[in-house]
Amino acid sequence: MSPTVLHVRAETKALEHRSAITPSIARKLVGAGYVVNVEESPLSIFPSEEYEGTGASLVPTGSWTDAPSEHIIVGLKELPEKDFPLKHTHVQFAHCYKGQGGWDTVLNRFPRGKGTLLDLEFLEDENGRRVAAFGYHAGFAGAALALMAWAWQLTHGKDEPLPGVTAYENEGALIKDVKEAVEKGKSKAGHLPRVLVIGALGRCGKGAVDLCEKAGLDNILKWDLPETKAKPGPYQEIVESDVFVNCIYLSAKIPPFISPDSLSSHSRKLSVVCDVSCDTTNPHSPIPIYDINTTFSNPTVPVTLPSGSSEVPLSIISIDHLPSLLPREASEAFSAALLPSLLQLNDWKNVRVWQQAEKLFREKCATLPDGAVDGHAELLAGQS
Repeated sequence: MSPTVLHVRAETKALEHRSAITPSIARKLVGAGYVVNVEESPLSIFPSEEYEGTGASLVPTGSWTDAPSEHIIVGLKELPEKDFPLKHTHVQFAHCYKGQGGWDTVLNRFPRGKGTLLDLEFLEDENGRRVAAFGYHAGFAGAALALMAWAWQLTHGKDEPLPGVTAYENEGALIKDVKEAVEKGKSKAGHLPRVLVIGALGRCGKGAVDLCEKAGLDNILKWDLPETKAKPGPYQEIVESDVFVNCIYLSAKIPPFISPDSLSSHSRKLSVVCDVSCDTTNPHSPIPIYDINTTFSNPTVPVTLPSGSSEVPLSIISIDHLPSLLPREASEAFSAALLPSLLQLNDWKNVRVWQQAEKLFREKCATLPDGAVDGHAELLAGQS
């Protein structure tokens, strides 16, 4: 029986420096009998030289499209926006299962090419907990940028947005910059910011809280289900905080945490919202005050405020790959957590975690609009 081939594709999203399979994990996969092909990547935090000696083979950037159909393509973020059908099994985050804008265009490429999507976001253990996630580093990075933005607005005014940022080599360097920014903001405001984190008990929220504590903050409101279930939003406590970090994942509609009306309060102190979940086009978004993703190059966008509102400016951070601010540490933690599941890819059709991902893929394909895929029902039946 031929060994299973894993093809690690190069990321193409701007400033995406992470990798799903790091050099140390590639070595372990090769040791377990896998063939691992790693595309050369100009963006990756892991230079090609780090894969030398691991047993993995370096292959040209973008060569996954020509790989034999039985090779499993492993990546992180979305594929480039092309239209050709997909013939492989893809392991990645696709962001097309929750009604996001253009979800059907993304999803229908798989059944059209008789390919399969095994979405990393929905790999769950027996207890329904995700087997691997970037949540901690997303919350950590999101809170860091939120504090930087809070301080920047105080020291530079509302008409000069927070400048672009680039990836940090390590956590210590990021914390150093955040501490310096917070001290400058404190000198202007006369106090440290009050930060409210919703989802504080989850991976993402824990990352946000840890960053705030490491930055020296002492007024952190840690909200989770008990607080949000006690009363429906919008919440005045958010409006009266300096910074709000949203760390929850929603699959059903709930009353919004903040709204245009709640922002009209004269007592509003809120100046920065970081929506770490970043489901910008999700109809269930609990933060319906913006409709655009931001980027590391342009981290914030201003919110149009109701007339009569407090004069405090308000900015949104909605970057959908925040962990790439700390790409090495985020990749190493994620890849290590994913390893037990990766080691089962040679028999994935008979392994619960991958079976569940395939089942979800079939269910989502069945919801594609009529005509999105010619004969897609027959295609799906032929893949079962």
